[in-house]
Amino acid sequence: MNAFVSQLESLTALSDLFRLFNSGKHLNRVAEPALWAELEREQDSYQALFSALGFDLRIAQRGYAWFHTDEANNSVNKTSSQFALLFMCLFNTQADVGQPLSRFGDWRIDKPLIAEAYEQHQELLKAEGLDLDRFTGLLESATRLGFVLAHNGYWQLLPAVNRYLEHFESLMSMQDGIFEEQTSEGDDQPEDEEEYV
Repeated sequence: MNAFVSQLESLTALSDLFRLFNSGKHLNRVAEPALWAELEREQDSYQALFSALGFDLRIAQRGYAWFHTDEANNSVNKTSSQFALLFMCLFNTQADVGQPLSRFGDWRIDKPLIAEAYEQHQELLKAEGLDLDRFTGLLESATRLGFVLAHNGYWQLLPAVNRYLEHFESLMSMQDGIFEEQTSEGDDQPEDEEEYV
């Protein structure tokens, strides 16, 4: 029993980490370096303790951690879908101007960039019921959940956004694969059939 108590006492950020993760927030190395250092120092102990309590603590090598759950309610699903839309619009807009997606943490997400992303994807965003103000408001929600850090006049995407970037890149590679497949099928047509297409 004393060993258990001693181990708990060594987990100095236990209540802070539990409160953060249990609220649905992500911990990011960039935004909270002291808390991150404590989690890294006692990673195995925190994961074992949270697991014993029924929580699945995931720690990504890219510098973020969260409580993973497979049971999402409608509110969580809607928020996650809106974040996916927000980040997809930002990724797409930045890719169009040659910004490397892997360096998203270096981008300054300011009002002109948000307005540009909104304008480029206006049809899709309006179909989802998002005007420019609500689209911008998603950054505030993303800030509360540890995906974004608010600065004076701009936002910074945090490492947890990698969860969305990986899906975005996966979709892009699937789309490229389908396009290549369709293109190669078109090349296989006999010459006399091409005239009638």
